[in-house]
Amino acid sequence: MAVKKFKVTSETGIHARPATALVQTAGKFSSEISLEYNGKSVNLKSIMGVMSLGIPQGAEITITAHGDDEEEALKSIADTIKNEGLGETCQ
Repeated sequence: MAVKKFKVTSETGIHARPATALVQTAGKFSSEISLEYNGKSVNLKSIMGVMSLGIPQGAEITITAHGDDEEEALKSIADTIKNEGLGETCQ
């Protein structure tokens, strides 16, 4: 299992457009990928799940990947977070 923490720096948090980018990135991998915020965990491949968390600026989120391509998946998601200007890695 691969785990990475991020701090959301985007002024608008994770809203529809960046959430869609994250879901699309996660969907390219066979691993199970989850996003955890505020004690709740959702499937990162589900746009409704991600949107339901209402992640604001300053939030700390944890992304976990479990499967054959977990390391590659986490790296790709980290790149998407950086490229979309959503946040930065905590660890």
